[in-house]
Amino acid sequence: MKKSTFRATVGAVLAVAAAAVVLPATAGASWYEPAAPAASGEVDRATTESFGRLADAVLTERTAALLDSRQTRRSAPPAERKAHLSSGLFRSEGGAWSSLRDRKKRLRDLGEAYTAADTDVTVNSTKVRDGKAAVRVTETTTLTYKKIRGNEPRTTGFQAHHELTFAQAADGKWALTGIRSTDTGLGAVNAPLKTPMVRTTADEGLPVATTASTKRPWRQPAAKPTTNANGYDYAAMAAYTEKHWSRYNTAYPSFDGAGAGGDCTNFVSQALKAGGWKHAPGSWDDYRKWWSDPKLGNTLSWVGVNEWSWFSLSNRRTTNLSNVWEMGVGDVLQVDFNRDGSKDHTMMVSYRDRWGTPYLTYHSNNTYRKSVASIVASYPNANYYAYRT
Repeated sequence: MKKSTFRATVGAVLAVAAAAVVLPATAGASWYEPAAPAASGEVDRATTESFGRLADAVLTERTAALLDSRQTRRSAPPAERKAHLSSGLFRSEGGAWSSLRDRKKRLRDLGEAYTAADTDVTVNSTKVRDGKAAVRVTETTTLTYKKIRGNEPRTTGFQAHHELTFAQAADGKWALTGIRSTDTGLGAVNAPLKTPMVRTTADEGLPVATTASTKRPWRQPAAKPTTNANGYDYAAMAAYTEKHWSRYNTAYPSFDGAGAGGDCTNFVSQALKAGGWKHAPGSWDDYRKWWSDPKLGNTLSWVGVNEWSWFSLSNRRTTNLSNVWEMGVGDVLQVDFNRDGSKDHTMMVSYRDRWGTPYLTYHSNNTYRKSVASIVASYPNANYYAYRT
């Protein structure tokens, strides 16, 4: 179906009472003719647009909780003729909003704040069956950094994918009952904290990465050189990530999507190749080998988070840094969300300001110049692994 796009600009959170929520019709109402549940297939354009506006409202509200303002109350969900926010989800989002306000405080402690945000929501698809609708949307959000130190980048941005669940009431109206992320890897800065669903065990007998401290040092770490003895071009690595963070390089396969495992390490490998890393030929399943070929595929170390770590350390392509704040342009950060020894996400530093703050660009979610401060504030209990490339 044709995509629908919705746009909202966040400036401040509007004060509103909980009574502003439009609740589902009660079972005792008798003034209308009950409507039959929607058949399988798609809904009409007006309903799709209502779905999109509700998605926009929820995601915009989450972002608003992070903005630098004195407002302390939530904004009202839109009054829609075709659909509305369920009372249960309104309460659930209230908990998410509170947690994001706490994240805002952690960000301030780390020297970061946002003054404005812009959200663009695209409805990608709707599937209807037996009075239930599953709606896939893409969120594109840009946040403006507050100039606290003076030379922060102007903005940071990300793309995130969500599935919304709607239930149709007897009067034919739809209630938004749930929203979940369909992305793998690091959540967006406006995403409530994820609870890992699967725990795995770290492999034995393999190169072991050492965790990095997340405490900001009182003295700024030394700047990283733009090149190294092997001729690696760190500026080229950063330029690659910032060129392709949202527009993928079609010369490589993408590993986004259900069952694909995420594109984060594939993307970082591409950037390292652009900056001078050479292929290490050999068997695709040998972690000591590293290559990608449009006809033959790629090694596990090219696309796997843990396999990349094993390869880079065993081949001495990287060394571990003791603190995430030591990272420079072209360095790599990995995260183990549930601290079980198996790393979950890979990203690269594409910018470092004069005060020593590293900003990371990555896939899954597609994100541009997200500061290490906001990552640590979003996942304060994770284990972090910093690599000097």
